[in-house]
Amino acid sequence: MSKSAIIFPGQGSQIVGMGRDVFESSSRAKEIFEQANKVLGFDLAKLCFEGPAEKLEPTDIQQPAILVTSVAILEAFREAGGDVEQFQCTGGLSLGEYTALHFAGALSFADAVRLVQRRGALMQEAAVASPSGMVTLIGADEEKAQNLCDKAREDGVLSPANYNCPGQIVISGDREACARAVEFAGEAGCRAIALAVAGAFHSPLMQSAADALKEMLESTDFKKPRIPVLANVNAKDHGSPDEIRDWLCRQVTQPVLWQKSIQRLLDEGVDRFVEVGPGRVLTGMMRKIDRQATAVNVSSSEAIEKIISEPVQ
Repeated sequence: MSKSAIIFPGQGSQIVGMGRDVFESSSRAKEIFEQANKVLGFDLAKLCFEGPAEKLEPTDIQQPAILVTSVAILEAFREAGGDVEQFQCTGGLSLGEYTALHFAGALSFADAVRLVQRRGALMQEAAVASPSGMVTLIGADEEKAQNLCDKAREDGVLSPANYNCPGQIVISGDREACARAVEFAGEAGCRAIALAVAGAFHSPLMQSAADALKEMLESTDFKKPRIPVLANVNAKDHGSPDEIRDWLCRQVTQPVLWQKSIQRLLDEGVDRFVEVGPGRVLTGMMRKIDRQATAVNVSSSEAIEKIISEPVQ
């Protein structure tokens, strides 16, 4: 019997104009943006719809913007008659893990918005304190990525940060180590692309952000998820509120095991994946992890209408 998962994108999926069509066509989506504006104290909807792009890029803006847009699309899907009960499990890439926890009833929308804005601000502060970056390795497996990090690290910090899909691993570290990784990538048998990000996310250089976020997580009300939610740090299902807090805190400094997480679902019989949110990043990764699995993106009113009229098979 087929099983379906709903998955949510992370940072880097933003695009000016995201969410505008569902805002204009769905009263529930409009309510989501209006609620987020009140929680944040500024007009996030205007930034999402009108930009400019450089104002959407700061981490403390980008993270709530992507989460809120994803939830707005989800609510527009519900309002249009979409069946959310078809999804037996959920997960999200980094920031998207918070969206997944909200979908599973473990975290209120207002708390999710507050948490990701604070998370983004703390990560930005840690990045400013330690000039750093991230590099995507194309054509690398785990061994190649680790060997390249070991060679390029020297006295700095450099380690795998995202195991995304076959042939794509992101490494993260201080600026000089990242530059050396780009230089040495060819002889390591892969291609390196420096990413335009604020800092070394999912690395030990984010420890100050993790420590400060821990305090906010401890004061946030979590509930046990109603359906399984994948944790990025270990590809296991979130459990108790204390476990959720611990794993979200660890996620800031430890690598995202996305490929392992998706492979676990595939092994358990999940064969349909619906990505809800801006961009098509996760849908693209799914095709590299398993081309036999069905993966579709829902990021607009048109896509909502299509998936309701032509359900994923």
